[in-house]
Amino acid sequence: MSEYFWAILDIEHVDPTPWVMVPPRSGLTAPSSVWEDIRAWSREVAEELWEDHDLDPGPNGVDFVAGTLERCAEAFAPAGSDHWVFLHLDQPTDLPLPVCAAIGPASGPREATLRALTEADDPRAIEPAVVKSIRSEKLGEGLTTFRYVPQTDSPHLLGCVRYGWQVDEPKADVVVWTATEDVAHLLRAADDLEDLARSLSVYVVA
Repeated sequence: MSEYFWAILDIEHVDPTPWVMVPPRSGLTAPSSVWEDIRAWSREVAEELWEDHDLDPGPNGVDFVAGTLERCAEAFAPAGSDHWVFLHLDQPTDLPLPVCAAIGPASGPREATLRALTEADDPRAIEPAVVKSIRSEKLGEGLTTFRYVPQTDSPHLLGCVRYGWQVDEPKADVVVWTATEDVAHLLRAADDLEDLARSLSVYVVA
């Protein structure tokens, strides 16, 4: 889903609470000025988070949150990436839940593509994925899945959620995904995650 083409994700209707939005870093889909200084961006967002929650950060709170945001941005939205990353936080000091969203040209037949986008038939899953239909007013009929997969370097399972759509006009595939060991956070964020996925739309570049 990394190929850039003439349609991009539109996040205009995404409710920013409780998300920190990390723009793409490809230089094609976001103003380059956003990433002139990722450290400064992280600190600015950290200050806003403390203010928005009406909490006192103390002497080290801003630096702590800024460092967490910077590490997340570098890890999940590396330089050159063209997908969005949304960090879910209930409180400024929470370990964020990263959620990614990407768009690309339609890649094949609808049903097969949706199952591939959502990894509905992932052979690594410890049991068959929970597969459900989902409807978005902006993207139409799609598919969502939940599954647990093992990790090679950890005894803990990953809880994985994915959403997939194939849009007829323009012909594009959209995928939203997250995976985490912190299944409790994933479950707490379930409604916010679904609202986020339903809020995305496609913008055709002139």
